[in-house]
Amino acid sequence: MEASYPVKQIIDDQGNFIDTSYTDLIDAKLARHLYFHMCRIRAFDRKAISLQRQGRIGTYPPFEGQEASQVGSALALGSDDWIFPTYRDHGATLTYGADMTRMFLYWNGRVEGCVPPDGKNIFPPAVPIATQIPHAVGASWAEKRKKTTNIAIAYFGDGATSEGDFHEGLNFASVFKTPTVFFNQNNGYAISVPIEKQMNSKTIAQKAVAYSIPGVRIDGNDCFAVYFETKKAIDAARSGKGPTLIESVTWRAGAHTTADDPSKYRPGEQGKDIVDPLLRLERFMKNNGYWDKEANSKMEAELNEEIEAAVTAMEQFSEARAEDMFDHVFAELPAQLVEQKESYLELLKE
Repeated sequence: MEASYPVKQIIDDQGNFIDTSYTDLIDAKLARHLYFHMCRIRAFDRKAISLQRQGRIGTYPPFEGQEASQVGSALALGSDDWIFPTYRDHGATLTYGADMTRMFLYWNGRVEGCVPPDGKNIFPPAVPIATQIPHAVGASWAEKRKKTTNIAIAYFGDGATSEGDFHEGLNFASVFKTPTVFFNQNNGYAISVPIEKQMNSKTIAQKAVAYSIPGVRIDGNDCFAVYFETKKAIDAARSGKGPTLIESVTWRAGAHTTADDPSKYRPGEQGKDIVDPLLRLERFMKNNGYWDKEANSKMEAELNEEIEAAVTAMEQFSEARAEDMFDHVFAELPAQLVEQKESYLELLKE
């Protein structure tokens, strides 16, 4: 079965074309656009880890190593599409237009971090595994019923494919031919559990067979493969052909979260042979004469200024209120939650 789902690539680890049919589709503008966003979200990610270590935000899930998957897929979306992220897909949402200050606020426990910019269909990050998948299917089905051409993309990890929500979402999308793109980032581990211990399937893409929808496997560290294959799936969804399951094979370079120690379950040498997706794109740009060292230095300085400004703005807000956890879910708070909230407020007075 694995041979039926080869990993699609456009460039290799050294930045050379493997699939020459894309040579006329990839130019300096596209390469630099992808590189800018990948650098931007990596800088954000590293700053967020630093802030957590300093106690300035809460527990944080890093995504370093998955930049090509998140940027390549997000840049393929249209401005009116829907995006349903997990707790690790803030790189994709930032690329799609999420506000950076609000992103920091989310990881600092403030409800404002769940509010997208006006005109952007970005759902709050889903922390429970796979729950966002049926939501994405529902949103895309609503768009189909309204006769728009808008689609929804659902991001999820390999662990989510072991959940019922994954299968229910794919089944519903298949039956109703909803314009949904299921974008799996297979980074090899569901927290501490390696993929071979949570499924007997050799690939995730092959799970599409059960629902009679297309399944494709791509090199998730090749930003061009991610961009063009996601675009194909989006175009198919827009044209009424229904959903696609994409397995983007990538690698989580760091810990599952800042509260995790991957050395407890992941061999130290594992992943050492995987070429960083930014380095891979940088090599491609140099090979093709697109690299501009001076412009790159200027970009890095501007990104640092943007991030520092977002952190400053985030820290001007007051501390998050724990009682907010009771609000914004029910139109009328159930009796047991009213009791819990009152008990908590009484504790605050002591």
